Amino acid sequence: MAHRDSTASEISLQLVDPAPVPDSRHSSVTVPSNQPPPPPASSGWASVLGLTGSGHSSVYYLTRLQKYSSYVFTVYASIHFTNTSLIPLVTRSVPTSEQYLLLTRPIYQSFPLEPLLVTLPIATHVLAGFALRIHRRNSNLARYGAAQVQVSKQFGERLEVWPPVSWISRAGYTLTPLVVGHAFTNRLLPWIYEGGSSSVGLGFVSHGFARHPVIAWIGYAGLLSVAAGHFVWGAAKWGGWLPRGNDKKARIRWWTITAISATVAGLWMAGGLGVVGRGGMADGWIRKGYDELYSKIPLLDL
Repeated sequence: MAHRDSTASEISLQLVDPAPVPDSRHSSVTVPSNQPPPPPASSGWASVLGLTGSGHSSVYYLTRLQKYSSYVFTVYASIHFTNTSLIPLVTRSVPTSEQYLLLTRPIYQSFPLEPLLVTLPIATHVLAGFALRIHRRNSNLARYGAAQVQVSKQFGERLEVWPPVSWISRAGYTLTPLVVGHAFTNRLLPWIYEGGSSSVGLGFVSHGFARHPVIAWIGYAGLLSVAAGHFVWGAAKWGGWLPRGNDKKARIRWWTITAISATVAGLWMAGGLGVVGRGGMADGWIRKGYDELYSKIPLLDL
């Protein structure tokens, strides 16, 4: 074995500039107080939109857009819930309930209140949710690396790139086409063929139940149950009330939120389906006009 000169090793060590290594038993190396901290990392969206001044990323703003848009829509949803469920449940009469609907409908079916309370909040809520999923998906790709994704495909392994879909999100995705269909039937369709929806109210819905009972009962039962669950569980999420873990406190929260969701859905169905859904067909020229509108719906074969 060749003999190595210890001097050579000492010289080679001296040629390397030493770097301070903090001792784990003592505090780490401190940064001078007059030196500014490094700027926080921000995503491309936040930079493009000019929202990086406060140090928040795009997730911060998208989450708040999704949250506060739901608060705005809740104002309309509360009025609509009262008109279509609570008042019919108290009066037990569609014509009497129609009078209360006509009193409050101009509040949220006029410009600019309808776009501000209904259209814009719903669109913002849905689009912000999609944008958050895409952002988190891109973050996962950046974290794992595109090369790892290709390797996982080659070896048949499954790399979870998209974030998991919660029950609240699933309910929201299910609710979106139901709300669009409801708005098309009761708002857009009369506006296209009659120039407005002043003649469309609870009687129009009752006529639809009597004319197409299977489709109406399935559609409205799904709409009301999914909407109640999404609203109540979503409110619990924004309020920090979602159950975490499997302890007693989490179980109590789960049962409480579920009970509230079932109560809201039950009240909505009791008034909306039990009273309005059984109001029967309209008479005379009103019946003819309602039949004309329903005949324009592609899914209904009159």
